[in-house]
Amino acid sequence: MLKDGTYAAWFRTPAGEGTGVAHLKNGSIAGGDSIFNYVGSYEIDGDLFAAVVRTKRHTWGHPTIFGVDELTIRLEGRCSDVVANCSGRADEVPDMAFEATLILSRPNDRKPVREPSSKHFHPERLPSSPSR
Repeated sequence: MLKDGTYAAWFRTPAGEGTGVAHLKNGSIAGGDSIFNYVGSYEIDGDLFAAVVRTKRHTWGHPTIFGVDELTIRLEGRCSDVVANCSGRADEVPDMAFEATLILSRPNDRKPVREPSSKHFHPERLPSSPSR
């Protein structure tokens, strides 16, 4: 069963490939990449994974791997605790195959600690406010 968490997403069609981030929690998907937001839902039955994801462009830029900006993508595949491999189609481009792999991101447990220091703070160097 796939764990809730943040996943690195790798995806491809015959026209190209891309990467993004997907957050999975309690059957909901939210995420994005450099040009799209993703939102959707998923179901897990044992090691079977099924999802419906909608995309919406948030930034103008390079063309998409589908050639269409707003999509409804339907995926099915298999998953473990930390990886899902799936394939599917977009409703808007049904003849184009789509593959995706989700890999759970495991942040380092130890976070760097920054000790506060006043020796590098120089308030006299801050710009002064304009006079009235």
